Amino acid sequence: MLSYIKIFLIFIHTIIHSVFALLFAIIDRSHHLYFKLSRSFSGGILFLSGVKLHITGLENLEKGKPYIFVSNHSSQFDIPTLQFALPQETSIVYKKELGRIPLFGWQMKLGPYIMIDRENRESAAGSIEIAKKIMSEKGRSILLFAEGTRSKTGEVQTFKRGAFYLAAKVGFPVVPVSISGAEKILPKGKFNIKGGVINVHFEKPITTGNIQTKKDELELMEKVRKIIIEHRNIENNSLG
Repeated sequence: MLSYIKIFLIFIHTIIHSVFALLFAIIDRSHHLYFKLSRSFSGGILFLSGVKLHITGLENLEKGKPYIFVSNHSSQFDIPTLQFALPQETSIVYKKELGRIPLFGWQMKLGPYIMIDRENRESAAGSIEIAKKIMSEKGRSILLFAEGTRSKTGEVQTFKRGAFYLAAKVGFPVVPVSISGAEKILPKGKFNIKGGVINVHFEKPITTGNIQTKKDELELMEKVRKIIIEHRNIENNSLG
């Protein structure tokens, strides 16, 4: 019963913030208001769900510098977690299916986020170009979930190449981000929200100026995936 109350409150919270996000996306093209609201929205989601964040590694990031944040993805709570934890304005690359959700999806499409169609290679390439422009011209960071979709088991799945293709194009550093504990709060396919702690760790940035070939991109991809898995294992072992 308590979980249904949480879901109802989160639903109302989401509707209210989505309406304001639509308004802010229209009247403020700098999107500063939108990003402030997204942090408020995410903080509210975490609070209503009884979730606390344990954030480490922020000292690895240079204030005001654009990064390509690459994270694992195992729960719907990953997005509000990172919206709240990220220390700077960051455009999220999201799948087009989310854009169809009334109000919530509409504000994402009008806002500073980047929609990607994973089934359409030409469209996906266009989204990468938009991300490149945002980083180069606006100095804004980008967040990608490299697995492409949420893991059903919580284990880190095979990565997609898109984030690392972007890294090769823009030359900005890649920051591996490991999230652990979110899959216990709300696993994929479940609706029973459990309170608890989500651990977020920002690793040291990896320079990408030497990425020249597809082979370099794939090596970077495996390196980032390995770092995320190793840190998740450390967190899980400490909790166990």
